[in-house]
Amino acid sequence: MSSDTLPQPSRTISRADALALDAADPLRGLRSRFTLPDGVLYLDGNSLGALPAHTPDRIAGMVAREWGEGLIRSWNEAGWYDLPRGLGERIAPLVGAATGQVVVCDSTSVNLFKVLTAALRLRPDRRVIVSELGSFPTDLYLTEGVTGGFGGGPAEGDGSAEGGGYRRRLLGRDSDRLEELIGEDTAVVLLSHVDYRTGALQDMAAVTELAHRHGALIVWDLCHSAGALPVRLDACGADFAVGCSYKYLNGGPGAPAFLYAAARHLEDSRQPLTGWFGHAEPFAFEAGYRPAEGIGRFLTGTPPLLSLAGLEAALDIWDDVDLDALRAKSLALTSLFLELTAPLGLESATPAEPDRRGSQVSLRHPQAYPVMQALIARGVIGDYRAPDVLRFGFTPLYLSHADVWDAAEALRQVLDSGEWREARFAAAAGAVT
Repeated sequence: MSSDTLPQPSRTISRADALALDAADPLRGLRSRFTLPDGVLYLDGNSLGALPAHTPDRIAGMVAREWGEGLIRSWNEAGWYDLPRGLGERIAPLVGAATGQVVVCDSTSVNLFKVLTAALRLRPDRRVIVSELGSFPTDLYLTEGVTGGFGGGPAEGDGSAEGGGYRRRLLGRDSDRLEELIGEDTAVVLLSHVDYRTGALQDMAAVTELAHRHGALIVWDLCHSAGALPVRLDACGADFAVGCSYKYLNGGPGAPAFLYAAARHLEDSRQPLTGWFGHAEPFAFEAGYRPAEGIGRFLTGTPPLLSLAGLEAALDIWDDVDLDALRAKSLALTSLFLELTAPLGLESATPAEPDRRGSQVSLRHPQAYPVMQALIARGVIGDYRAPDVLRFGFTPLYLSHADVWDAAEALRQVLDSGEWREARFAAAAGAVT
């Protein structure tokens, strides 16, 4: 298609209209609390959130004062020992959890292994895990490891002792309908609340009810929903959940993940990584393991304090955020981008219905990688997901409607000019963004 025949973007909403929407935005003041480079439109907060402006001071303070001056005394005097539970209590309202059910620790992958194993032990007479073929790979890898199906991609374990005789049923492979996959033999259902590729949002309440109707437990992956929209784990009756803190929560690269276990399961939950920090009396130095009471039993090893300091600083911002206002702005931003990019002729992988999408928009282009590289060269940072997805994350705390308008216009210009065909934007072998 030549440039003179390319469809032009919608002019229903002008940039002046976008600026007017920004002037009425109740969250507009939060942008100043982040460090954002000049000349950059950052639409990749669903991979790594932006830097809160006060985070460097918080980390520096832990290094210079708490570590440098307080030394080992800071475990008690500065509250290091209590940070995993304390930060969990601060995340709890963001995921709809009452007190005592969330703890910050380890990585998403490690936490997923813990809760999957704990859930399977709560359903010892069942041998099926239901998950999604298109879920983020770590979710598949962990179910593969739990079931003993190593090295075979989506293949199943062979029923050996290593896999405990577990089998997997995968949405998108064995059926496109969850109702056909969940049965009386299902122990655990593991699903992403928001699909990392498309931004499609699951109905948490309905799916949880479906799992429970068959006696199965459910584990929710919240990596692309925590901090992007209200999550209501308790209200929906969820059993377990995991999530990261470096995307929409802005905790920093490699920030520790969080783990949720419903109060009704805590007493009977037995997770497999029985490290000293999850012991009932860590400093008793007993030869045998006794799990801590409550959510503390899901802790494992000594927490990464400097990373926790970054997350602690980020959560200061969330104390001032109305989650309903956050969701309203998220939908406004994604709806605006979908409207402005619709005339460009790209297929949207993201649902048009507001109640079915998270806080991202994914558009398909057969040459998505060079197109995204051309956009990044213009200062519009999104990302690419194989084989053909242009992925744009919309973080309501620091993005404006004018940013969305400008990003859509930049995409139009990249496609109109054909500049993405330049050799400097070609995909290198194995390159990812």
